[in-house]
Amino acid sequence: MTEVQDAGSVYHQRYWVVVDDLDYMYIKYARVWIPDPEEVWKSAELLKDYKQGDKVLQLRLEEGKDLQYCLDPKTKELPPLRNPDILVGENDLTALSYLHEPAVLHNLKVRFIDSKLIYTYCGIVLVAINPYEQLPIYGEDIINAYSGQNMGDMDPHIFAVAEEAYKQMARDERNQSIIVSGESGAGKTVSAKYAMRYFATVSGSASEANVEEKVLASNPIMESIGNAKTTRNDNSSRFGKYIEIGFDKRYRILGANMRTYLLEKSRVVFQAEEERNYHIFYQLCASAALPEFKTLRLGNATYFHYTKQGSSPVIDGIDDAKEMVHTRQACTLLGINDSYQMGIFRILAGILHLGNVGFTSRDADSCTIPPKHEPLTIFCDLMGVEYEEMSHWLCHRKLATASETYIKPISKLQAINARDALAKHIYAKLFNWIVDHVNKALHSSVKQHSFIGVLDIYGFETFEINSFEQFCINYANEKLQQQFNMHVFKLEQEEYMKEQIPWTLIDFYDNQPCINLIEAKLGILDLLDEECKMPKGSDGSWAQKLYNTHLNKCVLFEKPRMSNKAFIIQHFADKVEYQCEGFLEKNKDTVYEEQIKVLKSSKFKMLSELFQDDEKAFSPTSATTSGRTLLTRTAVKPAKARPGHASKEHKKTVGHQFRNSLHLLMETLNATTPHYVRCIKPNDFKFPFTFDEKRAVQQLRACGVLETIRISAAGFPSRWTYQEFFSRYRVLMKQKDVLSDRKQTCKNVLEKLILDQDKYQFGKTKIFFRAGQVAYLEKIRADKLRAACIRIQKTIRGWLMRKKYLRMRKAAITIQRYVRGYQARCYAKFLRRTRAAIIIQKFQRMCVVRKRYRLMQAATVMLQSLLRGYMARNQYQRMLREHKAIIIQKRVRGWLARVHYHRSLRAIVYLQCCIRRMIARRELKKLKIEARSVERYKKLNIGMENKIMQLQRKIDEQNKDYKSLLEKLTSLETTYTTETEKLRSDVERLRMSEEEAKNATNRVLVLQEEIAKLRKELHQTQSEKITIEEWSNRYKQETEQLVSELKEQNTLLKKEKEELNRLIHDQAKEITETLEKKFVEETKQLELDLNDERLRYQNLLNEFSRLEERYDDLKDEVNLMVSIPKPGHKRTDSTHSSNESEYTFSSEITEAEDLPLRMEQEPSEKKPPLDMSLFLKLQKRVTELEQEKQSLQDELDRKEEQALRTKTREEERPPMRGAELEYESLKRQELESENKKLKNELNELQKALMEKGSPEVTAPGAPAYRVLLEQLTSVSEELEVRKEEVLILRSQLVSQKEAIQPKNTMTDSTILLADVQKMKDKGEIAQAYIGLKETNRPSPQDYHMLNEDGELWLVYEGLKQANRLLESQLQSQKKSHDNELEALRGEIQSLKEENNRQQQLLAQNLQLPPEARIEASLQHEITRLTNENLFYEELYADDPMKYRSYRISLYKRMIDLMEQLEKQDKTVRKLKKQLKVFAKKIGELEVGQMENISPGQIIDEPIRPVNIPRKEKDFQGMLEYKKDDEPKLVKNLILDLKPRGVAVNLIPGLPAYILFMCVRHADYLNDDQKVRSLLTSTINGIKKVLKKRGDDFETVSFWLSNTCRFLHCLKQYSGEEGFMKHNTPRQNEHCLTNFDLAEYRQVLSDLAIQIYQQLVRVLENILQPMIVSGMLEHETIQGVSGVKPTGLRKRTSSIADEGTYTLDSIIRQLNAFHSVMCQHGMDPELIKQVVKQMFYIVGAVTLNNLLLRKDMCSWSKGMQIRYNVSQLEEWLRDKNLMNSGAKETLEPLIQAAQLLQVKKKTDEDAEAICSMCNALTTAQIVKVLNLYTPVNEFEERVLVSFIRTIQMRLRDRKDSPQLLMDAKHIFPVTFPFNPSSLALETIQIPASLGLAFISRV
Repeated sequence: MTEVQDAGSVYHQRYWVVVDDLDYMYIKYARVWIPDPEEVWKSAELLKDYKQGDKVLQLRLEEGKDLQYCLDPKTKELPPLRNPDILVGENDLTALSYLHEPAVLHNLKVRFIDSKLIYTYCGIVLVAINPYEQLPIYGEDIINAYSGQNMGDMDPHIFAVAEEAYKQMARDERNQSIIVSGESGAGKTVSAKYAMRYFATVSGSASEANVEEKVLASNPIMESIGNAKTTRNDNSSRFGKYIEIGFDKRYRILGANMRTYLLEKSRVVFQAEEERNYHIFYQLCASAALPEFKTLRLGNATYFHYTKQGSSPVIDGIDDAKEMVHTRQACTLLGINDSYQMGIFRILAGILHLGNVGFTSRDADSCTIPPKHEPLTIFCDLMGVEYEEMSHWLCHRKLATASETYIKPISKLQAINARDALAKHIYAKLFNWIVDHVNKALHSSVKQHSFIGVLDIYGFETFEINSFEQFCINYANEKLQQQFNMHVFKLEQEEYMKEQIPWTLIDFYDNQPCINLIEAKLGILDLLDEECKMPKGSDGSWAQKLYNTHLNKCVLFEKPRMSNKAFIIQHFADKVEYQCEGFLEKNKDTVYEEQIKVLKSSKFKMLSELFQDDEKAFSPTSATTSGRTLLTRTAVKPAKARPGHASKEHKKTVGHQFRNSLHLLMETLNATTPHYVRCIKPNDFKFPFTFDEKRAVQQLRACGVLETIRISAAGFPSRWTYQEFFSRYRVLMKQKDVLSDRKQTCKNVLEKLILDQDKYQFGKTKIFFRAGQVAYLEKIRADKLRAACIRIQKTIRGWLMRKKYLRMRKAAITIQRYVRGYQARCYAKFLRRTRAAIIIQKFQRMCVVRKRYRLMQAATVMLQSLLRGYMARNQYQRMLREHKAIIIQKRVRGWLARVHYHRSLRAIVYLQCCIRRMIARRELKKLKIEARSVERYKKLNIGMENKIMQLQRKIDEQNKDYKSLLEKLTSLETTYTTETEKLRSDVERLRMSEEEAKNATNRVLVLQEEIAKLRKELHQTQSEKITIEEWSNRYKQETEQLVSELKEQNTLLKKEKEELNRLIHDQAKEITETLEKKFVEETKQLELDLNDERLRYQNLLNEFSRLEERYDDLKDEVNLMVSIPKPGHKRTDSTHSSNESEYTFSSEITEAEDLPLRMEQEPSEKKPPLDMSLFLKLQKRVTELEQEKQSLQDELDRKEEQALRTKTREEERPPMRGAELEYESLKRQELESENKKLKNELNELQKALMEKGSPEVTAPGAPAYRVLLEQLTSVSEELEVRKEEVLILRSQLVSQKEAIQPKNTMTDSTILLADVQKMKDKGEIAQAYIGLKETNRPSPQDYHMLNEDGELWLVYEGLKQANRLLESQLQSQKKSHDNELEALRGEIQSLKEENNRQQQLLAQNLQLPPEARIEASLQHEITRLTNENLFYEELYADDPMKYRSYRISLYKRMIDLMEQLEKQDKTVRKLKKQLKVFAKKIGELEVGQMENISPGQIIDEPIRPVNIPRKEKDFQGMLEYKKDDEPKLVKNLILDLKPRGVAVNLIPGLPAYILFMCVRHADYLNDDQKVRSLLTSTINGIKKVLKKRGDDFETVSFWLSNTCRFLHCLKQYSGEEGFMKHNTPRQNEHCLTNFDLAEYRQVLSDLAIQIYQQLVRVLENILQPMIVSGMLEHETIQGVSGVKPTGLRKRTSSIADEGTYTLDSIIRQLNAFHSVMCQHGMDPELIKQVVKQMFYIVGAVTLNNLLLRKDMCSWSKGMQIRYNVSQLEEWLRDKNLMNSGAKETLEPLIQAAQLLQVKKKTDEDAEAICSMCNALTTAQIVKVLNLYTPVNEFEERVLVSFIRTIQMRLRDRKDSPQLLMDAKHIFPVTFPFNPSSLALETIQIPASLGLAFISRV
């Protein structure tokens, strides 16, 4: 830790100039930086002012701890001041007011940790900090955003450096270099890779070989053989490389060349712990299982000695097998074929096996290899060498003396070293060979115009043990640092000289002494080479020479105290101690020659190639240090070696080679303009976004960043333009100080603010300040603003207090008023209460007296009434007792009579019951027998109510029987009584007589027995009666219980019915809403799909047009190269293209299909024009298929509408959408396959037509005609098959729909609803629900007990099912009947329409002339046959053979008709020719007659003035021209027409009207050749004009408007009903009669799309330079945003200087665009689409720049943007374009501006931001928050925790991860039909057009 602090103090003393004049800045609350052992620098605040002579500063740290900081008594240096917070986080470190180490370190940390920004400018250096995380900032959208921008205009980025180099190369025509340096793991390789990717993307390649892909493909190869895992980096480059990317004169990539430096060969044989060998070895081992690698006999990486020493064979997250696939693909792309690849892998596998070769010691000086040693055997087999020779020379070496040669054995240690040296040498040779082949693949045969070099080289290195590799690396860095210092100094000097300010030469640190120490005569390298030549040279003797030569003579050279074999060099970055051990051996790089000879004799061809040229192999291009290797560039040729000096060249040391290659590199860099990228490693643990201050400051000191700061700080680091200074510090000026001359104003103010004039200088355009002055000005400005704020606060607070006082005074007066009123009211209330009390007392006393009187009166009356009542009650009681006694007597007597009667009645009833019981039993048996019979079931099945009624009637009958039995029993009892009395009388009489007594006794005994028997029967009858009564009661109870249960069930069913109705209503409502939502979503999705399809189609058109233009450009270039030498070109946009192309009729032709056709048309002979009728016929076929698809779609839509209507009427189930989507996908695939077939057929036809150029290609019998007939036949057959497939698919879909039946469960509510919707009335719904409910739950047993076996319930269920079946059959029959009725109605309607159409056709034919009538009749016949064909097609759908025979007969009839038509055409042509001949002869005869008349006769005749009336001619709206005048027509009307004159003076769309009137006349003449020729010439003429003047917005807009008008005219007068709705009767008469130009309408639509896209590109090119300046940089509201310091990388000024664009410029340009389009008569809908596209470009470009510019993300800039957007919206309102959708395209920009202005602190703010910014992606929101930068001290930065909260809330949002908007996106354009009300016959042709050769008809 002390070492770091000491180094920091040394560095501080050396680099930072003491600012002795800033003592006045050390006042209370000033913040300073103090050294700290942990954090390097800590921030503290002064507690009291510093006074001159103080030895101690009273400080308070940020954590609140107080500290006394002691100043150095010798130097009395004050601690560095801290910059204001407003300057922290700047893009450029040189913009800081205080330039010193802690400020730089803190600024980098804030940007890296808080803002997640890894790039920062430091003057001319780009500092790149490795984030150890993938960032989305390298996409193609970011590349496009940086392309063409100035370096200071955008946030720091590697792309900005690459663009600056590319721009300077094109502007200055000077080669460029990008020097990328840094520690291992700092990201050098990645930075270089992204720089090359930028060049490849921006420039493109000049050939078709895709050189940029090859340049990028070289990275995986070089990484696999030159990168390895180290403790600091998983993908560390172990070599330096300089890649030159060559460009041609148009600055497109031609090729590349690579030079490499210092390959670390020692890594092949040794790796430290946790490190790996080169990646390629592990990739080989991971792919060992592949079949092609079986012969290599590889295994796991832990098996080989050369790959297992680091004990870390695997890198987390890296799959070596996949990386091997990428490496092999890159090799293939670079031309290294499979055989060479296998050769490379064979050599690499041999190196691995060589490392496993072991040695056995014989004695101390010799060793041997075991016989048949397996690793050596495999090595020899792979290398193709002899085992014995290799094993011999691995253990021996040859010594040559002057006289003889000796073979000497070597020790085991020497043998191992020799083996390792051989392995390193083979790998180095292979590395060189691969690099050579990569360079060959990247080499271009075209001459290179310029190049950009990318140097990816190691940074300054210092380890615990530093050896020869570190010495060479640091030597290279010393050279680069010297070049860097000189370049920085030169730039500073040039800046000061350009501004014409005094320039004092500063004494900056020059490391030339250190370089001299290393490379000068008797320097370290020189002494090392000399020691290597000594026979007994050693590292120790070399060290002693160093001590003797340089110790105490060179201040930069030191000797360590404790070592005699080490030395210390004071480098520019730090002191480094080098260990001398190994220097000599590594410098010699010894390899035994005998081993090399063995390898040269190999049978393996590729291995012998590596060693075939020793001289070349040991040149500076190959054998370098055991560290790294070098490859010289082909463009730089080394000096030629003279013959006889090969051995001398062979003995060049590594140090000598490296010094030479380094000199070559420096010469190359000095000849170029350098650009610097310094990569910083933030921590040693590879943690993402973790910043270690100590490690960072070490690298900053080592990489030269602080040297840049020091040089800047020594002069005038802060620079302001006069306008920026005025804008920023206007607040410090008084009104009288402000002059019209800004420069003089700034001078006057600065003289007052800064008294020392040495602290600033005035340049031509800028003010230069010394370090600290900007901070002083910022302090004054902040104090002034703070004082203004205090004054404003004071005034506002006083105003608030006054308002508060007045409010309190008013409140006090109000309270007093209310209190006094309250008191007055209380006194009045008291008076009222007193008076009321007196009145109450008076009335109360009166009430008391009255009450007493009334009590006495009531008591008297009461006594009288009681006495009288007592007397009356006594009399009443006496009378009542008498009456009651009479009643009791009456009741007792009646009771006795009734008891006697009831006893007799019971006896009689008992007898009746006995008899009836017997009768009932018999009836019961009969009833049981009847109950088991079928009729009984039927009777019982009448219904539950009938059964209950029968039972009730039965009970009533039994009651009647019971009453009759009681009556009989009573009669019997009376009879019995009378008989008993008679018997008693008889007994009395018999007593009197003995004889009669005996007889009477016997009779009595008999009677007694009979009575006993009767009593017994009566008892049984009574018991049976009781049983019947109990059964009746029980049956009655059961019946009542059943009835009650049924009533309850009925109530429950009613409730469930109501619930079901409510559920059905809710579900219907829910389903309706769901269907509506689904319909809306599907509509939106269909709209999106339609837009995507349009966009894809229009992109294909654009690409096709671009390829055609490219083809034409290449053809023109070839012609120019043949005739005229090709001049040089400046850089052009890679996306530039023009619009001239050959006419094409199929917009679906792809690039691959179309390119061969154009290549066939390239020969110089002029081919005849292509017969367009064939193309039109084929395209008509495509159109028919599309119409068929459209008809199917219409039918599908009609079916859907019908289904919806049926649903609303009958509540039927909605159709299944999935089947329709399946059907649509199948149909789409079918049409796509059909389109592909048509493309192939089109190509065949084109080839057939290209074979012969004669016009007879279309005649019958010609090849093209035969091909057409064959294709028509095949198309018809294919159409039959497709229609059969469509029928099959439809039937399958119908069967699938019928097969899906709803399940009979209550769980699926959707299926239940669908079933319920099929029922028509509520009763049916309730019945179905009851049945469904009962079947889904077990029936209670009571239901089955209606009778004994439950037969009634079963019969009831059967009847319900039968009823349902009958109802379903009835519904199906009704539905089929409705369908048949609807079909019949449709047939009747179609027949009516056909009849009407036939009548109309007949009427039209009768009005036509005879020739046209014949033609119309033929057309009618063809139409009839087509309809008949469709009818028979449906009729014979089931019989293909009949249909085929019918089709053949139809074709014959069609051919006959076509032949008749051709014959009639020939006849008509002959008659027309004869008519012309006769007319010519008549004209000649008339001329001859006129010539026979003499002039005298003419004179002698009297001339009478006669008034000849002009007859008004009825024009038909047609224009006639001769066929030969067609080129003149196209030339005058299209090619030479000036749009401005036509737009101003004539009616809009006049050329379109003229062209259409010419087409009408050709149609009237029925001349298809003329129509075809005119339309083709028109289209090609428009394309030529657009190619010639395609950059002129007026021209493109003019022809877009006329093309659309021409297209609308073709639609309006096509005769189609859909386009004739708005026509007048006169316009309907002008419709085309003979030709259907629907195919040409499609072609014109495609042309209009291409013109629209070109229009968008033109307006984009015009608007692009204005947008950023006008929308972002210009201060529309003056004084709102302040300008911050910009540093050395000056951005474009945000103040409106002369020549800069403002918002008014954009609005003026929009007005110009709009007025031009309106003048040209462009359709309003099309204007809206253009405006929407313009606003999208404005919004996208503005937002993209906002996301890439930290200086633009502030509160004030958000206000500016919102104001600018409001101005654009106002423009839309003025133009009535608010409904164009343009405002919606600005929504992302509006939300970004709102995001800059809203509060950003609490969770509520985060929630508001998430809900507000729905048009921005999560990446964009986070980026804006990270970039948010306060412009004034009163603003606050966004906390990191708040950004994390936003990310957490937005983590579930599914949006694009792309950061930038696609500014090149073009919305799909449509051309809505816009008919014209202009009558064609009224159009006049102006003479200015030069069309006198055409005449009106």
